[in-house]
Amino acid sequence: MGMTSTETSPEVLFVCVHNAGRSQMAAGFLSHLAGGRVVVRSAGSVPAEQVNPAVVEAMAERGIDLGANVPTKLSTGHVSASDVVVTMGCGDACPVLPGKRYLDWELDDPAGMGVEGVRPVRDRIEHLVRGLLADLGVEAS
Repeated sequence: MGMTSTETSPEVLFVCVHNAGRSQMAAGFLSHLAGGRVVVRSAGSVPAEQVNPAVVEAMAERGIDLGANVPTKLSTGHVSASDVVVTMGCGDACPVLPGKRYLDWELDDPAGMGVEGVRPVRDRIEHLVRGLLADLGVEAS
């Protein structure tokens, strides 16, 4: 492989159906912990109108502000630009392209949950994101 900018900054895409909960939390943690050393995107196959307010609240408890985030529609371009694609139970809605690393994280959907229900999902995502950072050889800040 030649030297490309992606070798200095891995690019990670988080995908869930609505891009309103799990993928937003994962992207929030990865951006926060990677301190700019990873390019982070999130998207959904059927994006919701807004990020789940309980998710925003649960992340605020960790000092991460998702309040201004808007769910994004998944495109093939998102996938082709990424080195690692993490799906969260969206099944075949994710375009599978050759040469990408795909991970699937089994996570409960926080839709319709209050903040009490979101917290364990949030904590699981943080654990998984820290593991991903270690895999990528990026030290959490």
